[in-house]
Amino acid sequence: MARRLQDGLVDDAVVETYRADGAICLKGLLTPGEVATLRTGIDANLAAPSPRAKIASRPGDPGLFIEDFCCWSENPHYERFIREAPLAEVAARLTGSRVIRLYHDHMLTKEAGTVQRTPWHQDQPYYNIDGVQNVSFWIPVDPVSRASTLEFVAGSHRGPWLMPRSFMSNEAKWFPEGSLADLPDVEAERSKHRILGWDVEPGDVVAFHMLALHASAGVEPGRRRRVFSLRVTGDDVTHAPRHWVTSPAFPGLEDELPAGAPLEHRLFPVLWPAAG
Repeated sequence: MARRLQDGLVDDAVVETYRADGAICLKGLLTPGEVATLRTGIDANLAAPSPRAKIASRPGDPGLFIEDFCCWSENPHYERFIREAPLAEVAARLTGSRVIRLYHDHMLTKEAGTVQRTPWHQDQPYYNIDGVQNVSFWIPVDPVSRASTLEFVAGSHRGPWLMPRSFMSNEAKWFPEGSLADLPDVEAERSKHRILGWDVEPGDVVAFHMLALHASAGVEPGRRRRVFSLRVTGDDVTHAPRHWVTSPAFPGLEDELPAGAPLEHRLFPVLWPAAG
C-alpha cells in the first residue's frame, strides 16, 4: 500500500514552481527504507539486464553508462517501490490529475569515471504519447554532485517539440529530418538560459516534465551514479502510435489501443488513487 505524502511537502508553491519551470527538486521525499528497496532493485537489474538494455557510452570510456527500460513487472523491488512510495500522489498534485498511470520505468547507471555526457534533449518526442499532464521522476540512490546532476532549461517544457536524435550518432531515427525544429546549442550559450540543477542525496527526487530540455555530464572517478526514473501520466495523456520504433518500444500496442485513446491498458496500471 502506498505511503501517503507528508503534509506540506508538495504545497501550492511547489506546484506553481513545477508548472512554471518544468522541473523541481523535492528534498527528502523518500524514506531510507524506500531508497534501500530501490537500490536493491537497481543492483538486481544491473546483475541481470533485460533484452531491452543498452550501453550508452562509447568504447574506451573509462566508465560505463548502461540503461534499461520497462522492467517493473519483472523486478519485484521496482514494483514494490513504485507501489509503496508516494510518487503517484506527488504527480497528481503537480499535474492536477485525478488519475495517475505508470507509463514506464528507466534505469540509468553511470559507473565511476564515466565521461559520456547525456546531451540536451526532451523526452516526449521519443515516446508514443500526447498530452501535457505528465511527470518524470529522476531518483538517484547515490549522492550526486552539482557537476554530475541532471540539468534543465527552465520553462522549456512549454515547447515547442524539438527534433529527437540518437545520442551518440545524432541521427533523426524518430520524426523525419526537418519535421521539427532542431535543438538549440545550450552548452555553447549557457548564459542565455536559466539552467536548473541540484546536488542530490539518496531520498531526494527530481520531478520534471517530459518536454523539459535536460542533460547531464559524466561522473567523477570514484563516484558511481545509479538512477531510477519513473515516468507517469495524467488525465489528458493519450496513445499516439508512431510510424517508427519509439524509445521505449511497446510492440503490438497499436493493435490493442487506438490512436487518441486514454492509456487504459494493462501495461499502464493506475497508481493513483491508490488501491486499498
